[in-house]
Amino acid sequence: MPTYIKSFAETGIKDIPAVGGKNASLGEMLTALSSKGIRVPDGFATTAEAFRYFLSFNELPEKLAALMERLDRVSYSNLAEIGGSARQLIYCADMPDDLGLAIGNAYARLCPADEHLVAVRSSATAEDLPNASFAGQHESFLFVSGEAAVVDAVQMCFASLYTDRAIKYREDNGFAHASVALSAGVQRMVDTDKGSSGVIFTLEPESGFRDVLHIAGIWGLGENLVQGAATPDEWLVFKPMLGKAKDPVIRRTLGAKQMTMVRGNLTRNTVNVETPAALRDRYVLEDSELLRLSEWALLIEKHYGQPMDIEWAKDGVSGELYILQARPETVQSRRDPRMLTSYSVVSKGKRLASGEAVGKKIVAGKARIMSHPGEAGRLEPGEIIVTDSTSPDWDPVLKKAAAIVTNKGGRTSHASIVARELGVPAVVGTGNATSCVSDGDVITVSCCEGGTGSIYEGKAEWKETTTDLRNIAMPAVVKPMLIVGDPDQAFELSYYPNGGVGLMRMEFIITNFIGVHPMACADFASLPAGPVRDKISALTRGYADKRQYFIDRLAQGVATIAAAFYPKEVILRTSDFKSNEYAGLPGGAGFEPKEENPMLGFRGASRYYSPLYKEGFRLECAAIRKVREEMGLTNLKVMIPFCRTVEEGEKVIAEMAEFGLNRGEHGLKVYMMAEIPSNVLLAEDFARIFDGFSIGSNDLTQLTLGIDRDSTLVAGLFNEKNKAVLQLIAEVIHAARAAGVKIGLCGQAPSDDPGFARFLVREGIDTISFNADALLKGIENILEAEKSVHADMIL
Repeated sequence: MPTYIKSFAETGIKDIPAVGGKNASLGEMLTALSSKGIRVPDGFATTAEAFRYFLSFNELPEKLAALMERLDRVSYSNLAEIGGSARQLIYCADMPDDLGLAIGNAYARLCPADEHLVAVRSSATAEDLPNASFAGQHESFLFVSGEAAVVDAVQMCFASLYTDRAIKYREDNGFAHASVALSAGVQRMVDTDKGSSGVIFTLEPESGFRDVLHIAGIWGLGENLVQGAATPDEWLVFKPMLGKAKDPVIRRTLGAKQMTMVRGNLTRNTVNVETPAALRDRYVLEDSELLRLSEWALLIEKHYGQPMDIEWAKDGVSGELYILQARPETVQSRRDPRMLTSYSVVSKGKRLASGEAVGKKIVAGKARIMSHPGEAGRLEPGEIIVTDSTSPDWDPVLKKAAAIVTNKGGRTSHASIVARELGVPAVVGTGNATSCVSDGDVITVSCCEGGTGSIYEGKAEWKETTTDLRNIAMPAVVKPMLIVGDPDQAFELSYYPNGGVGLMRMEFIITNFIGVHPMACADFASLPAGPVRDKISALTRGYADKRQYFIDRLAQGVATIAAAFYPKEVILRTSDFKSNEYAGLPGGAGFEPKEENPMLGFRGASRYYSPLYKEGFRLECAAIRKVREEMGLTNLKVMIPFCRTVEEGEKVIAEMAEFGLNRGEHGLKVYMMAEIPSNVLLAEDFARIFDGFSIGSNDLTQLTLGIDRDSTLVAGLFNEKNKAVLQLIAEVIHAARAAGVKIGLCGQAPSDDPGFARFLVREGIDTISFNADALLKGIENILEAEKSVHADMIL
């Protein structure tokens, strides 16, 4: 007896050939995971057998095959014509009475007396497989009610097997058209148009980093997220701290959520409305809901045994959360992160626009400004699409593009997903690319410069390097560490061979991640009315208390880096801005003194206990406490810069204790930069109040030789290998070892000069920290130095 209908309750992952990946996964979760608290809306699916019965009943297989034979498989010039004809054949066909009755009866059992709306979604038998994961090829119909309407929607799903994008997708992936069947899933509708919806990746979608969940959400139906019409709220949740730390959410980003898609007046009709300001300034999920979704995501990932791409929804009436779909993530999970291809820009033109970077590549080509996919004939292979936003209808066009640039959207928009699938760079959410870029002009799309992607005028020059990180041997004694400042690069950098982070520069996070002077947040009320105050108000949207904005943003930037390298040690240097640098931050001019020589003035430790900055340091300490005590990242340690005297060091340690950071508590170590001759001469005394040192060779060199390294008149005399500098470095290493505390060095010299590396290894350095672009050469120099020193010891 034929099986035309399978309820989700009797469906599992084994049924992919019968009901497709989407419906099989829904059944699998409903039957296997609902007992663990995961909610999946109930439903049923029509089978592949039902679809083939429908085709044979209407004598369509031969007609469809004949149409596919006529397809231009070179330039696909007649794709729209062939697809339209195929869909029309199915639209105009008759639904067999017995199949229609089976669908109607199943709907009646699911929704007695038509009391509930349903969603009717397509699930191809080749969809969501590991080698065929491209979602969005077929149609979905929402807010369907009544047996006749459901049967009609199922037939329209059948027809969507021949959308232009689905035909092209099967051609690209080597699926014979006749071998793929269409299953329609009928699922109870979640009242998302009054609530919220979004996606979860159980890895970080740009780097493939496995220890975080990336969650995105918007108000209303999820189509705005896919199409990039609304910038979503986004969260990063650190998996190892779920259920352990008070707050395992290491990153929160409030999205603009410009539009909300809701149900229209007609059946299956939706409309986009502008999101009210009050909702735009609110996250779409409460923290408790975010954590519940995170726990569900981990359960789903564990059940399937691989990284997953999950859709979620919140019912706006009941307030309940639901999982709408789960499929394997097939882009980053296949990539080997240890095969490192890096790009570095050598020269570039004027920056025309910027947005969120998707991928790490850089390409140049002609810009093709397009308003809709019907303009596909204007795009030549290798050109760069510049458009407002994209949807699944764009898929056949995007496959010809060398890069994608959009005005709207975020990291989970359709353009971002397709760019990752195709392995091309994209810059999304630029806001104005279509007006800043001219059609036909040569441009460069760069995604290799951090989390911000840029569109440059003309063809830039760049270098490309590929390295197999699996082949990098590590030193036996000296630990190579990284210097990191940009949280957006942290996950990618974590794959480099390293012993942790020897220097995290807080200044980079304040400048690029926070964008406000600390004291302007600590004493916002004192700022006069005007453009600066308005700019800070806009930056701190959603925060009545600007102090909390600074604490949260600094904590999130620091936590991202600490999580990326967890459980390895990550050493954060507290702020070391000079007064002239701080004055350049929004709100900074009114809080900074005017100094003739800021390099030797109000900087480092001296600021922390001064009335001019003490409240700013309080915010720094509060952020560090949040990372360590609330987020659970106790691998984070602290380093104090430019500490001139032992008494000053004691004052800073006391200030930290006053602000809740007690050295030794919960494993907190406090290090000191050794960058002033007094630090070397009194190293034994400093070692009594600090847990170790990191040699800042740049400042130590200029203060030893009396050279301003920024002065072109004397810059030629700057030399870290000067005998006096080497003597001081050796002395502080010996003093640290005698005191039983750790000592490292941060700087470029050990990678540039093998002799300098040999000197450090011979003197007994514990760690050497490098910028990412110098790390591999630095490791090579340390290895050679260890061999040389070992050979000398034998002799």
